[in-house]
Amino acid sequence: MGRLLTLADLPVSGHRVLLRSDLNVPLRDGKVADDFRLRATLPAIEQLRDAGAAVILCSHLGRPRGCVVDGMRMAPVAGALSELGGFAVAQASDSVGADAGRLVGEARPGDVVLLENTRFHPGETTNDPDYSSELAELADFFVLDAFGSAHRAHASTTGVSALIRSAAGPLLERELAAFQTLMEKPPRPFTVVLGGAKVSDKLPLVRALLPKVDALLMGGGMCFSLLAVEGYEVGNSLVEPDHFDSLRELLSTPAADRLVLPSDIVTADRFDEDAGSTAVGVNSIEEGTWGLDIGPATAEQFAEVIGGSGSVFWNGPMGVFEWEAFRAGTATVAAAMARSSGFRVAGGGDSVAALRMLGRQDDLDHLSTGGGAGLELLEGRILPGVKGLERWAR
Repeated sequence: MGRLLTLADLPVSGHRVLLRSDLNVPLRDGKVADDFRLRATLPAIEQLRDAGAAVILCSHLGRPRGCVVDGMRMAPVAGALSELGGFAVAQASDSVGADAGRLVGEARPGDVVLLENTRFHPGETTNDPDYSSELAELADFFVLDAFGSAHRAHASTTGVSALIRSAAGPLLERELAAFQTLMEKPPRPFTVVLGGAKVSDKLPLVRALLPKVDALLMGGGMCFSLLAVEGYEVGNSLVEPDHFDSLRELLSTPAADRLVLPSDIVTADRFDEDAGSTAVGVNSIEEGTWGLDIGPATAEQFAEVIGGSGSVFWNGPMGVFEWEAFRAGTATVAAAMARSSGFRVAGGGDSVAALRMLGRQDDLDHLSTGGGAGLELLEGRILPGVKGLERWAR
């Protein structure tokens, strides 16, 4: 990654700054159900307000696919941000156009204006130059602080940065620094813990990381395709037969011995929160049962490896952690991460949700707001949003 301008490089006092944040939060009954991303964006807002800038916030919310969807409006976000930050948030009825222009024109130093959902416009996801230009006309400077969206070449992440002087926000700086440590000089031993549902979602990551790590611990639903390829009965557990050939190829590589699969599994006779649970060895999984968590022996093995690591990256829960009977594996990994003296990073929505549920969100060195962006960085891919900022530091 090349050098980027930061907020300290922009003379923002008395100017309007378009701040692209990641305000894509879950809503329930018209209210913000999880404010993790809102809290993460507050430092950038506060830094700009303290510097005398008028802050013009923009973000997407959900996937409205270029149409106005009332259930995806930003009004609940405006209310939650105002309550968290202790400042007024003016809400525009659109992200561009007359009402947005009026509110931005009236904004004074220290004011905060929140534009409507950028994905209500089809030009957002296509990086349309006209929509990018309309957004850019609202401000004098642009700050990208949405790490969770930096892997998308959208109008509000890359289009605007081509038109007005742009910099990285403090959250984006922290995210890039954490992942740069893991990519370039991770303290050894370097361990990656992967979970979640589908192995296909993370197969490129596994291929990229296996030669670089000292251990890759795999749990969650994604482990069952690999267990099936190795000849184990996995019952009704989630498998992806279309990817078996790719997995066989993976297991034949020289670095495959760094991949650690579960030795035991917590199974149930049905996929249900109230189903009875039984821990069995991977060679004793019965037909018709569901694997819903790593077993206690595996959890302790993973914890021991994590405890002896110089750096650890965790993405994806070890089981259906939302259900108490199948939470122990995830909880054991979370506790091991908290106890570890190594450099500890976790990313991905489910991992963050699990850590917050378990009260471990403050125990790690870095809790990432971006699942997909972090994985793409670790795969060795370039994030378009970050690449777009580099031109201004030349």
